[in-house]
Amino acid sequence: MQDVVLALLAKEPSHGYELRARLRRALGPLGEELNAGQVYVTLRRLEKAGLAEARVAAQSDRPDRKVYELTAAGRDRVAEWLTDVGWSRPAPTEFHLKLVAAAVSRLADPVALVDAQRRELLRRLAEAQRAALELPAGSDAALLLEGAVLRLRADLTWLESCAEHWSAKGD
Repeated sequence: MQDVVLALLAKEPSHGYELRARLRRALGPLGEELNAGQVYVTLRRLEKAGLAEARVAAQSDRPDRKVYELTAAGRDRVAEWLTDVGWSRPAPTEFHLKLVAAAVSRLADPVALVDAQRRELLRRLAEAQRAALELPAGSDAALLLEGAVLRLRADLTWLESCAEHWSAKGD
């Protein structure tokens, strides 16, 4: 979230409400889950880290607002982030370890855990597909949802492999 906010500030100095509105437009239906306070907390963290600075902008008809802009360090961070090809999404390692721990400890059936996870991913997939149908084709948000759908399908394929593996171990 910090890097995205920094990148938005790289375009122009903004206050929190403007940033939140731009994020929501970019994310489409996924942006509705964006907590309003999350943007402001992120801005304060960026300010403390020396990546952004705030100035008070006086307004005649409204209360004063803090307008944030990038520092030199913030511009460097954005440039670094934009060239980073690593993905922050964790691999299924944590879920795999959960399955191993459940089997070893006999606290839960790994196949049941896989089934529960599959149901949740199918729910998310249906939700993402419904949301995608409501967006204009070719929009930025539609592209984001297409990526989410493809990742969910890949995760479901991997869960099928997990189910086969753990079912065979139970036999």
